[in-house]
Amino acid sequence: MATREELALIRGARAGEVAAQLALGTRYLFGGGGLPQSLPTALHWLERAARQDESAAWMLIGSHVPVETVRLAAKPLSYLPWYEKAFDAGVLPAGLVFASLVLESASAPQPALRDKALQALQAAAQAGIADAQWLLARQAGLGAAAPESAPALAGADQTPLAWAGRAADGGVAQAQQALAEHAWAESDWGGFLHRALPLARALVDGVALIAEADAPEVLKAQAQRLAASEVRLLSRAGQALSCTEHADAALMQRCWELAAYAGDREAQLALGLWLARIDSDGARAAMAPGSAHYRKAIGWLTRAGEQGSAEAWFALSRVYLKAEFSQRSLADARRYLEHAAEMGHCAAQLECGAAAWRSRREEVSNDVRAAYWLQKAAAQGSREALLLLAKVAAPAAPTAWAVAAQQHVTREMRAAQPFLAARIELAALFGLSRAEALLIDLNLADCGHCLQVDIRAQNARSKRRLILLQTGEELQALHRIKRIFEDVDCGPTGPEGNYRQRQYRLKALLADTE
Repeated sequence: MATREELALIRGARAGEVAAQLALGTRYLFGGGGLPQSLPTALHWLERAARQDESAAWMLIGSHVPVETVRLAAKPLSYLPWYEKAFDAGVLPAGLVFASLVLESASAPQPALRDKALQALQAAAQAGIADAQWLLARQAGLGAAAPESAPALAGADQTPLAWAGRAADGGVAQAQQALAEHAWAESDWGGFLHRALPLARALVDGVALIAEADAPEVLKAQAQRLAASEVRLLSRAGQALSCTEHADAALMQRCWELAAYAGDREAQLALGLWLARIDSDGARAAMAPGSAHYRKAIGWLTRAGEQGSAEAWFALSRVYLKAEFSQRSLADARRYLEHAAEMGHCAAQLECGAAAWRSRREEVSNDVRAAYWLQKAAAQGSREALLLLAKVAAPAAPTAWAVAAQQHVTREMRAAQPFLAARIELAALFGLSRAEALLIDLNLADCGHCLQVDIRAQNARSKRRLILLQTGEELQALHRIKRIFEDVDCGPTGPEGNYRQRQYRLKALLADTE
């Protein structure tokens, strides 16, 4: 409760008495008596005193009212004159606030005002004010393109990184995070850990970590209060620690746990691999001591997979193949492997293709499936997939007889015999024999990624084979030819007749071209 003296000051300040305004603002600035400390209220009364040319008022504003308080005011830029006056009087913290208000203003300041703001900022930074050093680093372009009229910094100790380093050493967490981000982008793991570990430890220590088995929902709620930048830093700190010899395994796991509970996919994947004691290829992790916790690992890997991590599905397939896992399941392993392959995991695609090829005698269409996966793995640079693909299917190659015949297919002939002309073009493009060209049913042969050439039902001496579709041009040509046979019976009872009738028409055409 305000004392009599303070009530008298309030009455005097409201009446416009400069001494009362100065005294009341000072009381609110530091607190004491019956008045609580309140920086916004202090700024209000000191500013009113400053308007009456009370120099002590603007000196107090410049020395003790931070920029965060001014930003909350309705018109922050209206306080610029008092910080400028205080800076001119030698109050360096006032220079930081003056520079912050000018440089962060939405409207472009006048060149002279901006120049003075930069001078004030450099003076405050040179004096060792950490927040000024951080603002100077950002103004000089750290982490983004430098703004227009960025301050010219000369010398190795005057670079944006150098100023950010001083700010970080002075305890500015944003500077520490920015330097950690920079080191991460440069793959400087030592530099990253130097800046990130203190922040990560503070985050870990600041969260009351409760054992997952006891209260996972509490831990999850605590983790989800973290900012996105903090979650990313924790995830990366765990990853960087995992690449470090003699790393603090407990801290690494805690970093991953917090980030994973906050929903970070990479942390969920890393934690799942760590708990399963495997690497991304499914082999035993070199730096993972102790026994695996497969059930916990499956939970985290599943979460990462549901967020789109192909690596997580592949790792799950490895877990379910473990002989020591009590719930070992080949069916689950195959299901997760296919999830990974569908999401573009090269090793999973190779394994799916190889497995389908090995089981081709169990199901005749397995070679089509093998070609599908091997083609995708080969497209990602897998030499093993490319070698196996050569055994499964052949690439399209022109056939001499069809190329020669195609040269004599006229517009009139194409109009009179569209099916025969289309079959000759198909043979020329994909290397079909005469029998295959005349008998292939495109409605059944087109598998999207390959042609399944199987005419054994009408030509017992032929062999079933696959022809790869590798280019966009090949696919376009196939789809164009296929449209000719849409809703057409390609069998012996269809409009083309039986095999003999088709042979006769082809021989007649070839005889005309010879």
